[in-house]
Amino acid sequence: MREFSGTWMRHSGDFWGGFAAMLVALPAAVAFGVTVYSAVAPHYAAFGALAGILGATALGLIAPTFGGTDRLISAPCAPAAAVLSAFAIQLVGQGVAPVAIVLMMTVLGILTGLIQMLIGFLGIGRLIKYIPYPVVSGYLSGVGLIIIGSQLPKFAGAPADTPWLDVLINPQHWDWRGLTIGGVTVIVMLVAPKLTRAVPATIIGIFAGVLAYAGIAATDPSMLELEGNTLVIGSLGATGEGYVELITNRWTQIGELKLAQVAGLIGSAITLAALLSIDTLKTCVVLDQMTRTRHDPNRELAAQGLANVVASTIGGMPGAGTMGASLVNLSSGAKTRISGIVAGVMTLVVALLLGAFVAWIPIATLSGVLIVVGLRMIDTDPLRFLESRSTVLDFSVVLAVVCVALFVGLIAASAVGVILSIILFLREQVGGNVVRRKSFVGQRSSTWYRPEAEMRILEQKGNSAVIFELQGSLFFGTTHQLYLTLEPELSTTDYLILDLQRVQSVDVTATHMLKLVRDVLAERKVPLLISSVRESLPNGRNLREFLELAGLVADGEQVIILPTLEAAIEWVEDRLIGGLVTADANLPPLELHEIELFKGSKPDTLTDLAACMESRSFKAGATIFSRGDPGAELYLIRKGEVRIMGCVGGSSRPCHIATYGRGEFFGGLAFLDRQPRGNDAIASTDLELYVLTQEKFSYLAEAHKRIAFVLVSQLARTLAIRLRHTDNELTLLQAN
Repeated sequence: MREFSGTWMRHSGDFWGGFAAMLVALPAAVAFGVTVYSAVAPHYAAFGALAGILGATALGLIAPTFGGTDRLISAPCAPAAAVLSAFAIQLVGQGVAPVAIVLMMTVLGILTGLIQMLIGFLGIGRLIKYIPYPVVSGYLSGVGLIIIGSQLPKFAGAPADTPWLDVLINPQHWDWRGLTIGGVTVIVMLVAPKLTRAVPATIIGIFAGVLAYAGIAATDPSMLELEGNTLVIGSLGATGEGYVELITNRWTQIGELKLAQVAGLIGSAITLAALLSIDTLKTCVVLDQMTRTRHDPNRELAAQGLANVVASTIGGMPGAGTMGASLVNLSSGAKTRISGIVAGVMTLVVALLLGAFVAWIPIATLSGVLIVVGLRMIDTDPLRFLESRSTVLDFSVVLAVVCVALFVGLIAASAVGVILSIILFLREQVGGNVVRRKSFVGQRSSTWYRPEAEMRILEQKGNSAVIFELQGSLFFGTTHQLYLTLEPELSTTDYLILDLQRVQSVDVTATHMLKLVRDVLAERKVPLLISSVRESLPNGRNLREFLELAGLVADGEQVIILPTLEAAIEWVEDRLIGGLVTADANLPPLELHEIELFKGSKPDTLTDLAACMESRSFKAGATIFSRGDPGAELYLIRKGEVRIMGCVGGSSRPCHIATYGRGEFFGGLAFLDRQPRGNDAIASTDLELYVLTQEKFSYLAEAHKRIAFVLVSQLARTLAIRLRHTDNELTLLQAN
């Protein structure tokens, strides 16, 4: 008993939601079926009612079982009715027999479902996730207003074909009985949530409308007659014998169709599949928006296709995920897709067993339910966009979608919204700055630590080499702006570096502009340096390959492509100081007096220092020290290169921090503060080093205080120069 009680508590909302959705979807399904089959022949209207019921049942059972979108109600819908009606009218005009038309509509429904399944299996449904929020918001509000407008005539008790605007401005169309019943339904639905949540407001509103109808009928005997009564749903005309006869007759005659006739249905099937898929996915997007969930579009389309195949196979109407019934389902407390299955089961049960009760539900009551749902769908958040000039255009997208939805159609509204959103996106991209930072080589440094004399040269000549770090998308919308930014430098700079590390995409127009930059620089024999050319951009494109195909080939003269910005800066630095810095294997190891740190020291001082130094050799790739090792030694490079590797930004992956070459020292900070090493030192080439240990330095400090003082002073001075340069560079980066 407890298990049953717990299950009911978990799924009571699904039951009430499915029941309420069925009350909305079933009459519509019957109406759509009658509309389609009446176009075949007047006496086929009864078959249409059964087709609507069969379609609602099959869609309700199969789509939620395999689709998985919570709260979605699938049933025969307006797009299906419109396409099938036009199809039937066209065949009637061609003189096709009614039996053949019905058979062809059956095959058309099956083909439509198969195409939907194919769309789902191919993954095309995922494109729905690219619909922007303003489009969804406008679509949501537009659908809400359409629902309200479509229900106003029924709410007021006006004739079925009366436009809603005529109903509003012409009170003579109003029927006080419909207005009273609908008004009671709306008021009860709005007040009910404040009194109880045990029963959904939709169900309470429907029963209140039925009671209001009964109260008015007590004074108006004409309302007690079902035949010709336009205030209630009326008879559904569903019998068990009718179901069986419809299905058996359909498939005994299907063999009469020719293959050419079936092939001729492909175009109509594609059209119908597209309309039903868009209708379904749009409803799913609205549900996601209102419930903060996320559906699987491909799975849903495959399930909808399967449901349409089955529905058509048993003689029912095809359909889609319907907005009105789904929103009634949601507002009635549904939580899962079980509500959709409940709606399918209840459709069949009610049509067969409770048709007499459903027949007495007032039309104005169902209209009142849908009007409340429509009001709740209207998204007022975009009104805030009017508070700022920068977001007025975003509001215009919402407004345009609403207007097109009201006066043209929902599919056209979606298309207009997407197009306008693309235009706004292009506006943002064009208005953005693709140059993240402009700097000069004199302000920046490579990972190669230069001697003091070379650093001074770089500071003097560095402004002749300009660096542009680019970002975002280089495409036709930003190309002109970028060229205008680069143009003043093309006639003056000696070196131009373009860093593409943060570039997300590049199109053909941008590469054409880069070739123009290359040609202008080539006239002055200035190379174009491009760094950080990735082989995999976020859009999947191989940027290096794309540049080569576009004609930007690294030839070592006009175009030079380097792996990183630091490598490009290093390349320029080497030329600014007048030669490449390499660890030439033919050069002999430096003696102590040749090392920059000790130049100018007295011979006696150097002799005493040399006595404290150890000579060590390392092969290329050897580790000199690792992060966390004691900082007990100072290293001076006599020959070769050392790479310092460290972890930046909390990453566990080591990156290249600095390179020290012949005549430089490293390990000085840990040697001075006696803290553990913060980085790794790796031999880039074969190394010859002088090594001063803390033990030898302590002896030196006791026996030769002046020598120790000179050594520490020189170390501190060099470290201060490096630190000042780093501080200036960080200030530049922060300012930009």
